[in-house]
Amino acid sequence: MVIDDYSFGHIRIDGKDYTSDVIIYPDRVNPQWWRKEGHRLDLEDLSEVITAAPQVLVIGTGYFGRMKVPQATLDAMHAQNIKTHVRRTREAVEEFNRLQREAASVVAALHLTC
Repeated sequence: MVIDDYSFGHIRIDGKDYTSDVIIYPDRVNPQWWRKEGHRLDLEDLSEVITAAPQVLVIGTGYFGRMKVPQATLDAMHAQNIKTHVRRTREAVEEFNRLQREAASVVAALHLTC
């Protein structure tokens, strides 16, 4: 999976356009990802990611970085041996694409707005 383009509220992954938050796995995209609390990322919002057990999770916190990732969520990911990178979504897109090129097992959870 490669992210071709990102702008506020829009992302293109492998030539397909999405306008809602996504989780990108090595073999598929979950285009219907939503969190229990819209601008907060809790561990239960990442249950599918934990099951997928990637080496790295890249979290995009939105165009302006308004989605919060509590330390408890980061600690839980660490306990699952999943290295976590938290960035504004534009930077998260660049990080995800770079890690994909390096052949890391990487998943991205991206908030597209705010």
